[in-house]
Amino acid sequence: MLEVLVEIATDLCANLAAEDRYRRLVVAIRRMIPCDSVAILRLDGNTLVPVAFEGLVPDVAGRRFVVADQPRLAKILRSGGPVRFPDDSLPDPFDGLLAAGPSALASVHACMGCRLVVDGDVVGALAVDALDPRAFDGVDDRIVAMLAALAGAALRTARLVDALERSARRSDLVARQLLRDAEQREGGEILGASQAIRRVRDEVALAAGSDLAVLITGETGVGKEVVARAVHAQSSQRDRPLIYVNCAALPESIAESELFGHVRGAFTGAVDHRAGKFEVADGGTLFLDEVGELPATIQPKLLRALQSGEIQRVGSDRLLRVDVRVVAATNRNLDEEVAAGRFRADLFHRLSVFPIRVPALRERRDDVPLLAGYFLDEARGRLGLGPVRLSAAARAVLAAYDWPGNVRELEHVVLRAALRAAGGRRREAVVIDADHLALSPGTAAASPDAPAPDAYASMTLREAVEAFERRLIDDAVRAAGGNWAEAARRLGLHRANLHRMARRLGLAGE
Repeated sequence: MLEVLVEIATDLCANLAAEDRYRRLVVAIRRMIPCDSVAILRLDGNTLVPVAFEGLVPDVAGRRFVVADQPRLAKILRSGGPVRFPDDSLPDPFDGLLAAGPSALASVHACMGCRLVVDGDVVGALAVDALDPRAFDGVDDRIVAMLAALAGAALRTARLVDALERSARRSDLVARQLLRDAEQREGGEILGASQAIRRVRDEVALAAGSDLAVLITGETGVGKEVVARAVHAQSSQRDRPLIYVNCAALPESIAESELFGHVRGAFTGAVDHRAGKFEVADGGTLFLDEVGELPATIQPKLLRALQSGEIQRVGSDRLLRVDVRVVAATNRNLDEEVAAGRFRADLFHRLSVFPIRVPALRERRDDVPLLAGYFLDEARGRLGLGPVRLSAAARAVLAAYDWPGNVRELEHVVLRAALRAAGGRRREAVVIDADHLALSPGTAAASPDAPAPDAYASMTLREAVEAFERRLIDDAVRAAGGNWAEAARRLGLHRANLHRMARRLGLAGE
């Protein structure tokens, strides 16, 4: 036990990424306490957000636990020390979420926890659960309190470093205020833990630190608007307006007026002066969604606004100067649009000073469980349901599906499945099975050599996992045109690791 405590204390001083620090901490806690799961949760307003866990199903990463809806967690946060729950009188937030559970609705029989405190403020909770009702009989409360103190210190260290990195220009503020600012700015984050989405977050951080025009590209439904809002939220203009314009919904007859405004009498129906979106966004950010659909007649005027910062209302001779950061998004290939003469080359280059490509969901399949968990919580709240869980078969279907509609399709599939599984019931536990998802196997990612769905039933677990890995690698290499380096990037793997895995699975390399 002393050896484990020394390891935890050493990690607090080590140069580790926040997620590595949390992961090592929960592993150490499981070594000290006989349990089936452990979770460290950060308090964000009235909600507890999982930052690290062991022994729980993957979609817990996307869930949010509202304190008012979770009496056990609320009691942990109110108590001055470790809390044990000797009976099942209060529902456990992790019922049905233990990875070791025999069914999707397996109940926790032993639970204890302790709040995390930093400088007198409650910043989170440590929760430990077990299926054995006597699992914690020999655990000393002092050990739990000590582990909670170390978890609070780890949470504080990681959050403080993150806040300092994002707020270097505010060096005159004390670390405590920086930490609070960081907590307040969170929300609506880009969800995902895959290498592909981490790369997007890194690019967002780089773009946000400049005033360069940003062009966000990606398929429909990948979350381009979320990325645009993240760029604004992390920029120096975050306290100024973010104005949204859907270029695809702008009729050519009013597009100029919408963007640049008009004066009274400029055209029939112009009964008063009206500011355009550029004026409204002055000092902030203008988000031009679906910019590839912008009418050709408006493109030269937009180019002038980007080049000179000057706009002119329709019907006016007076030039107005505006200071606007432009972020644009499109699902079109603008290189091809330029080549076809449908989009101005100079405007394209002016918009794409800092390009950010948002990967399709099939390129970051590791994020599907996390996103599904997030949308399951949304479905529970919107539909007034009890706990919503996924069966193992449903998780397998979600992992194998190709998601042509990307994150937006996943959200809608989960919402519909929850409604089907509930069957009109309210406030009861719901288990979503594979048939509730109603996903057509024909749209799943299918390699020519991939086993038929029924073939998996006759395989051992190892054989099925290897067949699935073989299929994902084959699909990635084919999608990358045979380029193994690009395939490795899409799969979130190092190139050398991909080659080793391919040789193990009997696939040909370069």
